Amino acid sequence: MRPDFGLFGLHREIDRLFSEFSQGLMPNGQQLVPSIDIAETDKAIEVTAEMPGLERKDVDISIEDDTLTIRGEKKVEQSTDGGKDKSEKNVQHSERSYGVFLRVLQLPPGIDPSSVQATMANGVLKITIPKPAKPEPKKIEVKEAA
Repeated sequence: MRPDFGLFGLHREIDRLFSEFSQGLMPNGQQLVPSIDIAETDKAIEVTAEMPGLERKDVDISIEDDTLTIRGEKKVEQSTDGGKDKSEKNVQHSERSYGVFLRVLQLPPGIDPSSVQATMANGVLKITIPKPAKPEPKKIEVKEAA
C-alpha cells in the first residue's frame, strides 16, 4: 500500500470497485456485455451485436414472452504450449475480458419466434425479427334490426 493511501483511500477504492461492478464493468474498466445496435424497417427489427472472439457455438438466443435474450460466454483460450491456459501463465498485462454475459431486450407483442433469423460473421451477430402483421381495420356493416 502507498503511504498516502491510508484507510480513506482504501474505502474509496472499494466504493469504486463496487460502483464499477454494479454498472457491469470489469475492474480494468472493460465491459464484457457486447455493444448492440437496434434498427427498424417497415417489416423487421434488426439487432446487431459485436462479439469479437466468439463463435456461433458460444452464443445462445431465445425468445420468450416477447423478450429476446442473448447469452454468450467468452472462455479463456487454450494455448498450444503444452495445454496451459492464460491462468497458468505469468501474464504481465491483460485487458481482455472473459466470462458469461447476458443481454435482454423487450420486443413488441406478437413476435413469432419461429420467424426470427440469426447469423454471425467476423464476430458480429445479426438478428432479424419480422414485425407482427398489424390487423387491418374491418368495417362492420350496420344491418336493419328484425
